[in-house]
Amino acid sequence: MPAEETIAIHCKLDELLELRGMTLTELSRRVGVSLVNLSVLKNDRAKAIRFSTLTAICEALDCQVGDLLEHVP
Repeated sequence: MPAEETIAIHCKLDELLELRGMTLTELSRRVGVSLVNLSVLKNDRAKAIRFSTLTAICEALDCQVGDLLEHVP
């Protein structure tokens, strides 16, 4: 099975943004990550994420990593 098919991590960025009343554009501005890169993450197409990016997103959304990412077998 190709590695892409074994990734079972879901990003809940859409849900968190909605709960916080924030747009992806606003999050991009706050964390200094491009809109395109955040969109890739939001749509579960990211292959990796830097800890610094994860930290910035969690700080901007006032959440924990587990609020943002979940394992879905």
